[in-house]
Amino acid sequence: MCGIVGFVDKKIADKQPVIESMMDAVKHRGPNSSGELINGNVALGFRRLSIIDVKSGSQPIYNEDNSKAIIFNGEIYNYQIIQEELKKKGHQFRTNTDTEVLLHGFEEWGIVDLLKKIRGMFAFVIYNLETGDITGARDFFGIKPLYYYNRQGTFIFGSEIKSFLKQPNFEKELNKSALKPYLTFQYSALNETFFKNVFRIPEGHYFTYKSGKLSIKKYWDIHFKENQLSFEDTVKKIDQSIHESVKAHSISDVPVGSLLSSGVDSSYITAILKPEHTYSIDFDTNTYEEGSAAKELADNLGLKNTRGIVTKNEAIKAMPLIQYYMDEPDANPSCVPLYFLTKLASKDVTVILSGEGADELFAGYANYGDHSKSKVIRAFAAGLKKLPQNTRYKLAHGLQKMPNFPGRLHLYESTAKAEEFFIGEAKVFSEQEASDIVKPDYEKSRSVKDIVMRSYRKVADFDDEVKKMQYLDVHQFMSNDILLKADKMSMANSMELRVPFLDKEVAQVAEEIPTKYLLNRKDSKYALRVAAQKALPSEWAKRKKLGFPVPIRDWIHSKKVYQQLRDLFSEEFVGEFFDQEQILKMLDGFYNNKNDDRRKIWTIYTFLIWYKVFFINDGNKPNVDPKVKRA
Repeated sequence: MCGIVGFVDKKIADKQPVIESMMDAVKHRGPNSSGELINGNVALGFRRLSIIDVKSGSQPIYNEDNSKAIIFNGEIYNYQIIQEELKKKGHQFRTNTDTEVLLHGFEEWGIVDLLKKIRGMFAFVIYNLETGDITGARDFFGIKPLYYYNRQGTFIFGSEIKSFLKQPNFEKELNKSALKPYLTFQYSALNETFFKNVFRIPEGHYFTYKSGKLSIKKYWDIHFKENQLSFEDTVKKIDQSIHESVKAHSISDVPVGSLLSSGVDSSYITAILKPEHTYSIDFDTNTYEEGSAAKELADNLGLKNTRGIVTKNEAIKAMPLIQYYMDEPDANPSCVPLYFLTKLASKDVTVILSGEGADELFAGYANYGDHSKSKVIRAFAAGLKKLPQNTRYKLAHGLQKMPNFPGRLHLYESTAKAEEFFIGEAKVFSEQEASDIVKPDYEKSRSVKDIVMRSYRKVADFDDEVKKMQYLDVHQFMSNDILLKADKMSMANSMELRVPFLDKEVAQVAEEIPTKYLLNRKDSKYALRVAAQKALPSEWAKRKKLGFPVPIRDWIHSKKVYQQLRDLFSEEFVGEFFDQEQILKMLDGFYNNKNDDRRKIWTIYTFLIWYKVFFINDGNKPNVDPKVKRA
């Protein structure tokens, strides 16, 4: 696991201090060693967190005649098989790394066929020293980040945007169109980031930069379709694929542990892996508590569990640092426990396995349906779902116009097109509410509908609305929030976080599972839960999903935190973005129990903290060191 940076810029004569400054900005991603390549107009930089072939895996790595070089962030889990294939074809290896396998594989098969062969998480760049061509790729799901800036003859790329700030020809500017959608989605929802002219290489895409021209193309996507297997055979395939994936994801030359909550996803991974170390987190409040359940499971499995406690004061103190590491504002409250959890684990291990991706692939979110508390409503909705598509849609439009009654919303969402009501798992402000509080300069942006239709258009012919929702979350919520958070918070603490559910072999199984096997009256991700019972006690396999519960309600209701937020909301710079009277009224109302707008308040607060870090304080790392206590 590493950090990569690079640029092409003929206007910079002395590139070494620039690339080294960029490398220093991502030193947390790779504290063990560094490497660089400077050739003509090109500079590549690398920071290494040693995982595989610790002694000889420093980058850039070159091919046999030194005509090509690679910098790589991630892990290729089937690299040893591919390495043997390449050796038989005459390739000579200087190291035993997955990095070098990518380079020789690119030489042998080209970028597209190489990407078809590999299994893993990655962002890499290959530079041809003879032609000047640059080729790079980002993994199937977007587990590893890769950003770029391409303007006025300056092409910059890297794992984190903060490194771009060190490049003298990078023009730092706030992307005004990003704020309003962020208020709805809670994360940066556009292709262009919060930094003007900085974009993400999309998940499942590769790029080429040749003669000053950038081309980006898709090489992979998930394709939901239904198999004809029995439920029993489907459960067996799920269990086999996840066992194989966990085994592949456990390959390491350094210690491996696992994150453990009370939910089925991390519990299933942990039960298969059986690591020496497991980690869980709690807050100093009685509102939410997961640590005791995690400890109980660890004891049941005969594993060591280390539990951390995060105080309110330490959590709030950490927020500027968390947003610094995130690069863009992310108001998902679970950023906080994940930062402290990986900080806790970093004392013992370098690699950690986690359960991200299971909800998207196996339909784990309540919003996908069958969530009404009324058994009668659920049964009625299940019957309506069996009607022909056009009939369902007509019923939905009728329900939408009817006066409200208990269960109306559930029935509507059970019969309507997904694109008419579902924008993903996170929805904080409505589009109109966001428009009402932002200043006029920030109102112009892509509509929420336009943003989600980028994904919905690709599955317009789907008859299954749940599959549409899953597809949207894979490409919107998971790639732009869940996985960025997982990468940035773990790398903030120089940890490699691996996600066995997000393996292309597991995905191949998941994309063929009928919705009826996943979502029913009994539970969400039902088939996965049944498979998990092969490794887990039934109680844990059936546990209700909690996510990462964070007590922001309790925090903001405390006088000290409320006053901190009020002071921030009152600062002069805030008037550039928001109607300050409105947001202060919202905050005061929540504190005085007149509304329940905690998520809205947290979303505004997060943006303001991020803006202060990157624009008022010029992107300098906050000088704080939050502590996590061991229980």
